Amino acid sequence: MKFASILKRARTLAAEADISQVDFLAVQINIEGEENGVFYVEVKDGRISVEPYEYYDRQCAVTISDADFSKLTRGKLDTAKAYDEGKLRVEGDLGRAVQFAELLQSGIKTQQ
Repeated sequence: MKFASILKRARTLAAEADISQVDFLAVQINIEGEENGVFYVEVKDGRISVEPYEYYDRQCAVTISDADFSKLTRGKLDTAKAYDEGKLRVEGDLGRAVQFAELLQSGIKTQQ
């Protein structure tokens, strides 16, 4: 999956995510593999943004391969299992990473 496709998929899921219970969230996503890149997801003031930049004041950073991110965003890979197996690494606030995973799942559910 090309990085532009990864970013597009993240934006599609973000548009569908239920952010009603989130006051503020700032997560950087580091994509590794053939199509590596960085983007961030921010929930602020009732809006969600996905942008292809590093987020230096982030609450956490999630690192995952391009292939595993594709599986994750299609509901083919469980977030907790990916973390337990070392396919998904978290730097920073693990609670915020869990909150991000929940947002991701809410976006996936509306797509199915």
